[in-house]
Amino acid sequence: MFKGKKGEKLRMNGTDVPLDNYGAIDSDSDKAIDHDAMDSNTISNPGKWDSTLNKACYFNDGIRKIDFVLVYEDENHPVKSFKDEEAIMNGGKKAYKNKRNDEQEMHQAWRHKFLSSLKKKGIETEEDAVEGDKKCMYYIKLHAPWEVMCFYAEDLCMRAPLQAHQNPSSNYSAHILEKVHIPNIMQNDVPNTPYDFYTCTFKKSKLSRFLGSDNHDTYFTTSQRGRVVFEILATSVFGKKKRAEIGIERLIDEGIFQAAFPLHDGDYKKPEHYLSEESLNPRQILYSYWGRWGTWYKYQPLDHIREYFGEKIGIYFAWLGFYTAWLLPASVVGLLVFIAGALNMANDKPALEVCASGKNYLMCPKCKVGCKYWHLSDTCMMTKIGYLFDNPGTVFFSVFVAFWAVTFLEYWKRKNASLAHHWDCMDFEEEEERPRPQYAALAPALEKNPITGIIEPHFPEDKRKFRIISGLAVMTTMIAIVLIFVFAVIMYRVLINIPLSENKMTQPYAENIANISSAVVNLILIMAMGKVYELLALKLTQWEMHRTQTEFEDQLTFKVFLFQFVNFYSAIFYIAFFKGKFIGYPGHYRHIMGLRNEECANAGCMTELAQQLAVIMIGKQMINNVQEVVIPKIKSWLHKRKIKKRNDEELSRWEEDYELIENEGLFQEYLEMVLQFGFITIFVAAFPLAPLFALLNNWLEIRLDASKFACETRRPVAERAQDIGVWFDILEGLAHLAVISNAFLIAVTSQFLPRLLYRYTVSPDNSLDGFVNFTLAWSPNGTMEKECRYSSFRDREGHYTLFYWHLLALKLGFVIIFEHVVFGVNKLIDIIVPDIPESLEVKIKREKYLAKQALADTDNLVLELARSASEGRVPVSVSTTASDVIVDVSDTKPLIT
Repeated sequence: MFKGKKGEKLRMNGTDVPLDNYGAIDSDSDKAIDHDAMDSNTISNPGKWDSTLNKACYFNDGIRKIDFVLVYEDENHPVKSFKDEEAIMNGGKKAYKNKRNDEQEMHQAWRHKFLSSLKKKGIETEEDAVEGDKKCMYYIKLHAPWEVMCFYAEDLCMRAPLQAHQNPSSNYSAHILEKVHIPNIMQNDVPNTPYDFYTCTFKKSKLSRFLGSDNHDTYFTTSQRGRVVFEILATSVFGKKKRAEIGIERLIDEGIFQAAFPLHDGDYKKPEHYLSEESLNPRQILYSYWGRWGTWYKYQPLDHIREYFGEKIGIYFAWLGFYTAWLLPASVVGLLVFIAGALNMANDKPALEVCASGKNYLMCPKCKVGCKYWHLSDTCMMTKIGYLFDNPGTVFFSVFVAFWAVTFLEYWKRKNASLAHHWDCMDFEEEEERPRPQYAALAPALEKNPITGIIEPHFPEDKRKFRIISGLAVMTTMIAIVLIFVFAVIMYRVLINIPLSENKMTQPYAENIANISSAVVNLILIMAMGKVYELLALKLTQWEMHRTQTEFEDQLTFKVFLFQFVNFYSAIFYIAFFKGKFIGYPGHYRHIMGLRNEECANAGCMTELAQQLAVIMIGKQMINNVQEVVIPKIKSWLHKRKIKKRNDEELSRWEEDYELIENEGLFQEYLEMVLQFGFITIFVAAFPLAPLFALLNNWLEIRLDASKFACETRRPVAERAQDIGVWFDILEGLAHLAVISNAFLIAVTSQFLPRLLYRYTVSPDNSLDGFVNFTLAWSPNGTMEKECRYSSFRDREGHYTLFYWHLLALKLGFVIIFEHVVFGVNKLIDIIVPDIPESLEVKIKREKYLAKQALADTDNLVLELARSASEGRVPVSVSTTASDVIVDVSDTKPLIT
């Protein structure tokens, strides 16, 4: 590795950098990349992929790169080009006014004005028309020249490379396996690993300071070019600004354009003949080392994902991989707890007493109509199965998962901080993020940004608060509708149980059939209501006028998750904490709408809760995975059928990409995973196998998403993000709710505390002998046709026994102690584990020092030259811009050559 000495120069991306101008980089800790090392990874290497040689992504002149493609279709022939359309508009303005109600003419006018706006902003266009059987497809290729890229790179506060160094990507598990000398089968040696750079904000006046700035064709990456062009597309006006007739997204919604997308870097399939893996294009590398099913056990190439798709998608896959890895210990412990329960099931004394009771315990009917007297021994099998989900091991596992969830979130914060620094987006939300185009178009005033000092569009805060409150009222109404559906499912379960209990064939399985079928009905209602509410939440969030895209997405996420939380978890909360708790006793049963309140299933509410969790969680995962496999195939088939693919000709790159389906973003992906996190934490005491099913699903999910992004969808615009946004706050809220939920689940629903209290206060030999008989009360005299038993701690008159009050005190004490101990340990974990690793803090300080020195040296040079010019010693030409003073010196030696 090259070590710089004073006076030497380091050549990086075609730029000779004096080492002494970069500060103290002659130490062994700062390993810059020398000229020889860079040569092996630059375009001069014939064995490495070269984007400039991929002429399929260029204009017809083979010089200008296609940065974005707009697509629209026309059923009318002959083909009219954009120039023909422009001539029609210029010569027929009067005719257009007379036909203002003609939708097609209006679309042509908007399209013309939009494309004219792009040209005024410096975008170069080229049109390609493809005639089909019924329609003609128009592909408008867009290119941003160097001057436009530089202007918007500075305007968007893009990061520019100052100094290259070794990529710091590392993996904790890889270090552990290396230390214990175990081969790491998860290692993924991906070619063409992107360089890591010390960076600062891009300034055109400091262009010579940045690595690779002498090569205008390759300085900006394809993802950066797409981001700039999309910014122009999103802010270009096509109608009246006050009506929000602005931006490509509105044009697509109106059907004026069918699509707008940046191009993929070629096909994802490997060519039949190629020199080496390094010669593959980025998309082929991503598919080969990430998108294939054969790589399911390999580390994800996060730097390649970020380089191709942007930081936002990169952070999502980093979080998904991190979460999946952390599910492994939780899955192992949960599986061990379940196996221990299965092994001890045959030795559970209460279950043995139930099975051996025969006709000893005649139980009271569970409903008013259609239900008959039954014997406790009829529930032998379900009682044994109930022990799998309600045993002392589940108490330990709920404590373990509470600590696991908090530790996982703390270590993700460290991982996120490392990625944000590595990908140069640590201060993105505070310093770099701009107002949304829709916000800028509709905001009624202009005000100074208190952070950047830039005058920008402003929407009054009091009006926004009023709209937010109105939105909350709509959300409350929708949540009330969900609760009504939950009540309807409860009524369904009660009513369907009546005919099932009267039928001799279905009588033994009546409760199980009612419970499982009601869970399926509930799942169907959940999935249907979720889609309706997501559309409503989107419209509400747009109306609330949030300034930045991050704020917009955070508010949308909060609304949708709050609804989905009630949608998915309300029925489960009912079974866990309310079902069977307010039923009364024989002769004094409580009723709702003439129907007796529900009792828990024969094996207890914990078993029923486990059934409900399994149906909703696993059923939702199966439906989502089928949707992710089948729906893209159906959409792709319908889309190709609509545009009628030509089989006789080879398609161009933009035609192939248009045949792909639109990328729908990450919202649904995050929502699915966060809801899953709630299932495996909030109710884990009832279903210890939940982490295992989540792990299996996530292994599948990563490959499905990878294949979808690399092969099946159009390339999304590379967006920047510094974290997972409001999703992290939601995860923290779920982790805290899980502590409270599991404490009450063990105290209120589980049989753990009644058995514990009976063992040490009632049983003479500290065993569970006689526990079943102790938990069954006798029906009061004259209340039933036959004297029967029911599950409760009451005397012959129906009054609570002293044991009930002792148990109630024990339950309250357990909840308080459980919560305080777990929350205390969690707080200790939060204090012990710093959010930012110490080594990263040193790197951050180092980068700030380099950026400050690199830019300060140039500023000092400008001042010195200006001073010399004022004294008449050096001929200079000074031009002033809004942010910098640029000095052209003809006879002065440059700082960097």
